[in-house]
Amino acid sequence: MFMRIYLSGEIHTDWRDQIIAACGDLNLSFDGPVTDHAASDDCGVEILGAEPNKFWHDRKGAQLNAIRTRTGIEQADVVVVRFGEKYKQWNAAFDAGYAAALGKPLIVMHQDEHQHALKEVDAAALVVAQTPQQVAAALRYVMTGALPK
Repeated sequence: MFMRIYLSGEIHTDWRDQIIAACGDLNLSFDGPVTDHAASDDCGVEILGAEPNKFWHDRKGAQLNAIRTRTGIEQADVVVVRFGEKYKQWNAAFDAGYAAALGKPLIVMHQDEHQHALKEVDAAALVVAQTPQQVAAALRYVMTGALPK
């Protein structure tokens, strides 16, 4: 079996690298958003021209990034969304909702302190995990049927 995994959400830690490394022997491909924060924020004005109004500056970037994000989620077999501890990730919540609306299997990762705020997102997910290791173990189980040792 082959599966495409889209890794969405928090971009300030190495959680993606941890999952990819732990699943290196599985027949999985991984994709995700642009994780260079400055590039993601400024792509629209760098490519399409400066905007004096911050709203239009952000809008150009968001629309350009949406091409990658929507395509990645639509092509994914499983979508993993991580909610970090430091920032409010409205984009992560949007990605989780988009994936759920498309009927994509959803794995959500966050700490206990976000449980209440993310209860609706958690209810849409098939798996709610706290660590990259749990996500990797879930993907391994789905791919092989093997439980962690």
